[in-house]
Amino acid sequence: MVEERVEVREPDGAIHSRTTVYEERRGGGGSGWLVALVLIVALLVGGYFLMQATDSRTSRDNAIERAADNVGAAAKDVGNAAKEATDGDGK
Repeated sequence: MVEERVEVREPDGAIHSRTTVYEERRGGGGSGWLVALVLIVALLVGGYFLMQATDSRTSRDNAIERAADNVGAAAKDVGNAAKEATDGDGK
């Protein structure tokens, strides 16, 4: 609370005083809501990118697994072909 005192001197020499009291508002003016909104948007955007990174990592892992399965199958085929080649020579 702020008080302002003013003395007024009349032409006849009389002095009058006037006191004005101002109330100060304690509100933030809505800036708190703005900060909260910015934080929520930042969390949503961060969550989106985290989910995209997780999906990307999962896709990469799945691709590596499929490639390893293909390499294993190809090695088995080569082994079978080598066995058949050696079995054919022995007859």
